[in-house]
Amino acid sequence: MNITSTEQLGILIRARRKELRVTQKDLAMTCGTGLRFIIDLEGGKPTCHIGKILQVLQALGIKLQADSSGSDRIGNSKP
Repeated sequence: MNITSTEQLGILIRARRKELRVTQKDLAMTCGTGLRFIIDLEGGKPTCHIGKILQVLQALGIKLQADSSGSDRIGNSKP
């Protein structure tokens, strides 16, 4: 799945959590975060702390993969 927004990431996290039949509260306790963080994350809040997001992904068994072989988005020329 190609995630391009915080909203899409939140949808993925919520779907996986529900698939595992885990409550938001239980996920928060497992990851050492607050319930509000899980609610915000699933809601697509763009300012969620990346370290905590990685903890949630790991707890849910979601693998994060980055690929830089796409188009050059920072500059107009390639090295």
